[in-house]
Amino acid sequence: MFVISNVAPNFFFIVFITWKSRMVTDIPGSTGVRFGKEIVSYEAPKPSMGIHRIILVLFRQAGRQTVTAPRRRVNFNTREFSLLYNLGSPVAAVYYNCQRESGTGGRRA
Repeated sequence: MFVISNVAPNFFFIVFITWKSRMVTDIPGSTGVRFGKEIVSYEAPKPSMGIHRIILVLFRQAGRQTVTAPRRRVNFNTREFSLLYNLGSPVAAVYYNCQRESGTGGRRA
């Protein structure tokens, strides 16, 4: 499972920064994510301002395998990572927008 954020600092500056927020592997199918192996612990996306487009992507692993965490959180490429570890296509994904209450810029709901 990957938690990825695409950040646009404000509505007028649409340059997306991909930020890997969390990575968990080996999640048993009959339990929850807390029983998996956390490869990258959660860290809020940077910058903290702007609208964050959060994407949760879930892959089915064929079996347990050793996964090395990418060195950088910024500009993480899910497709390249899934090819490297032969994960295939995602089996589920969830997308939502969020913004800090004290954030500036961007649209508000």
